[in-house]
Amino acid sequence: MYIPQASDLPQKTRSILVSEIFGNTVQGEGILIGKPTVFVRTGGCDYRCVNCDSLYAVLPQYRSEWNPMTAEAIFAEVQRLAKYTPLLVTLSGGNPAIQPLESLIDMGHAAGYTFALETQGSIAQPWFAKLDYLTLSPKPPGMIGTQPTKWERLDLCVSYARGTQEDRGPQTSLKIVIFDEEDYSYAKYVASRYPGIQMCLQVGNHTPPHVAQQVDLSGVLNRLDWLIARVHKDQWHNVTILPQLHVLLWGNQRGV
Repeated sequence: MYIPQASDLPQKTRSILVSEIFGNTVQGEGILIGKPTVFVRTGGCDYRCVNCDSLYAVLPQYRSEWNPMTAEAIFAEVQRLAKYTPLLVTLSGGNPAIQPLESLIDMGHAAGYTFALETQGSIAQPWFAKLDYLTLSPKPPGMIGTQPTKWERLDLCVSYARGTQEDRGPQTSLKIVIFDEEDYSYAKYVASRYPGIQMCLQVGNHTPPHVAQQVDLSGVLNRLDWLIARVHKDQWHNVTILPQLHVLLWGNQRGV
């Protein structure tokens, strides 16, 4: 795992706050699960999710660990980790939509790399249209508590993702993390609101790093069994049910 240094930033350059860059690994979530990738995890988030598994990229007390980097410095590290062979770059966070990532995407595309970004859909960026993959993961009650989803912002994210004549737009999917029946009902509503977008249901990890060192794998797998049975009961056949692959493989270990 590479922890960026402040010296990566030339003066008078608009920078991207980076928490960590790591890989080559595999994507652990969503429609790209299992695909080889390098992660660029940005720092900063506009949400405070109860079961967040990357608080070190979210909370202000970790800000001293986030380093400003140019797109050039980030891409150089991505290339090194990828051994200069184009692959998928996953832009994560925090909320990566906060950061000015357009130039990094353009630079990577010119060298044959593809880009996926995951965001809760609370901040919309016109450059979403340049992505190859966009995962919109609005947060259900089990993640965000009583804070309501700002649907107009999620609508705008979907609109930007449709692209333009110049940018065809990314392959867009919705991913809802499920902990209980209330989250499941939320997911059903999201699916009804955006019927043309592929939907993934992913069971949540109720033992993230700030809760326990060891993952309660039996509890996570029991929730997966429940979710599969729940979807079968509703005959909801056009949804994809997923575990968090990285949790099953590496638990709460960071940087894999």
